[in-house]
Amino acid sequence: MRVLCVVLNYKTAAMTLDAVRSARAALVGLSHRIDVVDNDSQDGSFEQLSAAVSDAGWSDVRVIQSGHNGGFGAGNNVALRAALREPTPPDYLYILNSDAFPAPDAIEALVSFMDAHPRAGIAGSFIHGPEGDPHLTAFRFPSVASEALSGFRLGLLKRVLPDREVPVHPMPSQTQRVDWLAGASMMFRREALEEVGLFDETFFLYFEETDLCRRAMLAGWECWYVMESRVAHIGSVSTGMKNKARPMPRYWFDSRRHYFTKNHGPAYTWAANVVHAAGLASFKARARLQAKPDPDPVHFLRDFVRYNFVDNRPR
Repeated sequence: MRVLCVVLNYKTAAMTLDAVRSARAALVGLSHRIDVVDNDSQDGSFEQLSAAVSDAGWSDVRVIQSGHNGGFGAGNNVALRAALREPTPPDYLYILNSDAFPAPDAIEALVSFMDAHPRAGIAGSFIHGPEGDPHLTAFRFPSVASEALSGFRLGLLKRVLPDREVPVHPMPSQTQRVDWLAGASMMFRREALEEVGLFDETFFLYFEETDLCRRAMLAGWECWYVMESRVAHIGSVSTGMKNKARPMPRYWFDSRRHYFTKNHGPAYTWAANVVHAAGLASFKARARLQAKPDPDPVHFLRDFVRYNFVDNRPR
């Protein structure tokens, strides 16, 4: 089998089926299977998905129940782990968000690119919104410098540290190597996953792709942003993260802290937290003085301090 496609569902059965339809169309001509993992939705999603796949006669699609909602990485790992244990595992393992819809040639473009670049362990798509607007999905690894930039938000700092922001600016206009990619449409080479392992399930949501791409980089694998692979993405359908009137969820802070501590140690994490908190306080004071709107989720500074300096025990 050339490609295993994994689509993770959490309480979005109808949209997940639309994503599967798009994936099936993009996999024509490739030896493949699609594993739909219901991440313990407990809303009838598993039954709805199973019935729809059976009624449609999709012999290339399996619906799997995770049995436990351990988050994005854990849910995808259910299918990835099983595939790697098969007698003849797939050459490539491709994860697709349930609210992402590949163009007809998007998956083939990733396969062709990775076939031509044997050290490419991970490749991701150009992600755009329903109206074609590009999404920021090509990134650099987080650092103390990037925490200063995202906290203070000063033009002077950006000029001094032009290549330390986490999002790659300007957006890539051609295929290029990057540090890490968003997981909405991401393909892995089997050998890379066999060497570095699957998603770290300590992350419930967010930073799991960052961590996996960093492990791959440290093992000598390359990560590529492939412009020729185009995927439409709505974004945050399952999580509601686009709603700035809602606080940032606790798991985001936990995932961020775990990423920094795991990859850089507690002293570096403390420095990153102090720099970012100071920057946030400075930015919000300037915004109030200038009567500018606050772009962050409600209570973000308060919650950042709380979950990094007061109640920072892992959950």
